[in-house]
Amino acid sequence: MSLSAALQKEVLLQWRTRARFLAVLAFGAVTLLLFSFAAGPDSTALRRHAPGFLWLALMLSSTLALSETFQAELEQRALEGLLLLPASARALFYGKALVNAVQLTLLGVALVPVAVVLYDLALPRPVALLGLLALGAGGLSAPGTLYAAMASQARARQMLLPLLLFPLVVPVLLSSVKATSLLLTGDPMGQLPSWLWLLVSFDAIYWSLCGLLFDRVVDE
Repeated sequence: MSLSAALQKEVLLQWRTRARFLAVLAFGAVTLLLFSFAAGPDSTALRRHAPGFLWLALMLSSTLALSETFQAELEQRALEGLLLLPASARALFYGKALVNAVQLTLLGVALVPVAVVLYDLALPRPVALLGLLALGAGGLSAPGTLYAAMASQARARQMLLPLLLFPLVVPVLLSSVKATSLLLTGDPMGQLPSWLWLLVSFDAIYWSLCGLLFDRVVDE
């Protein structure tokens, strides 16, 4: 199986299960709403904490989407059949990780208007925010896809995945929150490039490392 074939398969699977995306989006929107209640009626505090709330909602929602990554392959032992094909398992990983990254990016884009309404935000640089959402989604999807494969055989995979994933993606959360805050409120000290480089470095390292480790995970 080539990477293009893996991508086509994943896109088709995601289209067939598109109702699940709407459920994950509803969960993220409700999470943002609950965060707004927890912060209280102070509009200044809401705007100050909005980037953190947005990325926490996206990270929590991502576990619902990622936990089902290998559900279709587990049915009727389809994963073993795919691995018997004359193809690299890395193509399967990168196909899933890329589609997961796109899905999480779309989820983040859909959650931004909810955050704008709830937290009274302004979006001075929407294109830059879209790129930041894509980088953050990439940082979540690569290790998330690998850990989803590791947890797929466990009965409590939806509980196991966050326990494995959240400690690892702390740099993604910190850099994404800080960069989003600088985009929304201004960057007089020029700190934004350093946070973006941290996020890009994390993505580059873990997209390479997780692709190398995927063979060992699925062979066990």
